Amino acid sequence: MNTALERSVLPSPAGLLTTAQRCPRPATMVGNTPVLWITEPLAPAPNSALAPVGRGFWAKLEGANPGGMKDRPALHMVERATARGELTPGAPIIESTSGTLGSGLALAGMVHRHPITLVTDPGLEPLMRQMLAAYGARVEQVTQPHPTGGWQQARRDRVAELLADDPRAWCPDQYRNPDNRDAYEGLALELVAQLGRVDVLVCSVGTGGHSAGISRVLRRYFPDLRLVGVDTVASTIFGQPAGPRLMRGLGSSILPENVDYFAFDEIHWVAPAEAVRVCRTLAATHHASGGWSVGAVALVAGWLARVSDPDVRIAAVFPDGPLRYFDTVYNDEYCRAHGLLDGEPPVEPATIEHPAAAAVHSWTRCTTIVDPRSLAVSTAARVAGPQTDEQYVSAEGATR
Repeated sequence: MNTALERSVLPSPAGLLTTAQRCPRPATMVGNTPVLWITEPLAPAPNSALAPVGRGFWAKLEGANPGGMKDRPALHMVERATARGELTPGAPIIESTSGTLGSGLALAGMVHRHPITLVTDPGLEPLMRQMLAAYGARVEQVTQPHPTGGWQQARRDRVAELLADDPRAWCPDQYRNPDNRDAYEGLALELVAQLGRVDVLVCSVGTGGHSAGISRVLRRYFPDLRLVGVDTVASTIFGQPAGPRLMRGLGSSILPENVDYFAFDEIHWVAPAEAVRVCRTLAATHHASGGWSVGAVALVAGWLARVSDPDVRIAAVFPDGPLRYFDTVYNDEYCRAHGLLDGEPPVEPATIEHPAAAAVHSWTRCTTIVDPRSLAVSTAARVAGPQTDEQYVSAEGATR
């Protein structure tokens, strides 16, 4: 035996693995996502020569999950319903989705052996539709929006029809299911372990699940945590009038019960062009980006990093990655057709004192948080002009 050759033999590659995670089954790929430090050009002050060293925020990259952030609640809701006996072995699962939860439910159906039917609308990207079908889900599309509840209510109405046709079928109902919120405890604990301290949490708001679930857990450790919500223009969640929405994944034309209004310290509304610009900036400068929610959240988190004290630790949740947005956010032809590449994005938000003060159309912030379900005025009166809290709120404590 050549002893010199023996000494030159490298150790087994398996012995060199220190951080790689072994995944014995598909569900174990979910969770333990990384955080990435995001700094210039998003985080420094507008005059970068004066920007304090180290300004930035931490992005929780939920796009590292197989299908994105909603893999977590999809698996959790299915497992909890099974444990309670609400979901029987092999029973169909039917849900409304704009895409990301659908991917998570396809994974959950594969793991727990349930057929999945997903009700969506024409706004679902072709790539996402094809991938959901490839994952084994049946995809059904509604063709007309609801007169007042838009595409979301139309989808939910179709889900109700499908459930009525099959008494064994079960719907997670992500808008109202408290298991949606509870599913994010793991994500919150990951942030505690990764960052040690979180002073400000920035979340997009759609169903309300992850903003409520993460903030509740973080406040056990950091009672003074500030929660900043990010919505899209033309969304009704925080008291703005409903309108056509280009962005998917955040915003709503209905009022999800999982939104924890009292948890928020301020809310920002962001327009599609503003989100697109930030998505593309992230891709070019950090090789980490995503869709509409990611762009909107990063815009707000970068501004907060610029205007906050340098030692304030900001965590922002990036719900997904960029791939499903190939034909929208990252498609020049699509963006030009919708006017998303015109002009320069604002460097700071406008401010309104109350959600009733104006219907917003570009990046705007408000530190008065209201629960629209308790409002005593009609939508028309709400957008006509500022209201007093007494006029605007019908339930004590409904305004923060």
